[in-house]
Amino acid sequence: MQEKYLRLWSYALGHFWVDFSCALLLFSRLSGQGEWALCVLLYNFCAFALQMPIGVLAGRWRYSGRVATFGCILAALGWGLAPVPAAAAVTAGLGNACFHVGGGMQILEDGEKKAASLGIFVSPGAFGIYFGALLEVPALLPAVGLLLFALWFHRLAVPAAKSPEMDVPDQNALWALMCFFLVVVLRSYLGMVLSFPWKTGGWNLGMLCAVVLGKAAGGFLGDCMGMRRTAAISLGLAAVFFCLSDFPLAGITAVFFFNMTMPITLWAAARLLPAGKGFAFGLLTFALFIGFLPVWLGWPLLLAGGTGYAAGAACSLALLALGLRKGGL
Repeated sequence: MQEKYLRLWSYALGHFWVDFSCALLLFSRLSGQGEWALCVLLYNFCAFALQMPIGVLAGRWRYSGRVATFGCILAALGWGLAPVPAAAAVTAGLGNACFHVGGGMQILEDGEKKAASLGIFVSPGAFGIYFGALLEVPALLPAVGLLLFALWFHRLAVPAAKSPEMDVPDQNALWALMCFFLVVVLRSYLGMVLSFPWKTGGWNLGMLCAVVLGKAAGGFLGDCMGMRRTAAISLGLAAVFFCLSDFPLAGITAVFFFNMTMPITLWAAARLLPAGKGFAFGLLTFALFIGFLPVWLGWPLLLAGGTGYAAGAACSLALLALGLRKGGL
């Protein structure tokens, strides 16, 4: 049991460092160049859309946790390719994807059908992205850190329990997975467009903490209260507080409750695909990429302002509740 906790906190810390290193590469080394917009697209496609096929391949390997080792090595290699921006973005993105798939599958294997560990694993990534986009440090620090994590994850990896071949989900499971997919698209899109007039300085840091703590809390409350009840309470309160989001504390509270669904959707997808945990993880990260695309393409905002964000939370609640019911979860 102690080894499971060691792996959990190691992968959570690694999640921070991988996202920090990749964001640092994008914003401190590759930004300001003519290929910047292309690099952002390539990185996000590789980091999120490609987790699905990587997850399928990783599911065939009992030591799937070592995929995280390979991911850290690739992310470190991205720093060496910085003079070729597109190659650096692709390599770092693939490294990020491999880390998330390998680490996520190991956490799901260790989690014993609980969501709390998923919340702990995914939550530090927001800190990594924030500080990676904000700071500038010598390239040697993130690269060496990634290689050290690679060695550590190689040491931590254990064989997963042998699982049966993945069957095609039944109709109800397919409906449920589609609902979870759309929930993540909405969460990704809203996360990209969320903007408040007070979002500066200390309030901005408060928003970041709300994202991190919301993701961590969602898994714990889901295990304690049940996923349906947690979804109803968190997204219902998110909608209410979004309507009051002209006030900073209300807006931060809304963001906290809105992000509680992240470990719930991951947990639910993995429960529906017990023999395809890597695919389940990748399916929802592909949804993150879909939610990013409208903003990258510069399309007009579909949901804006407090009432728009509240509508997004209400729609997410309807989809998540339907998915959990269809999936019998």
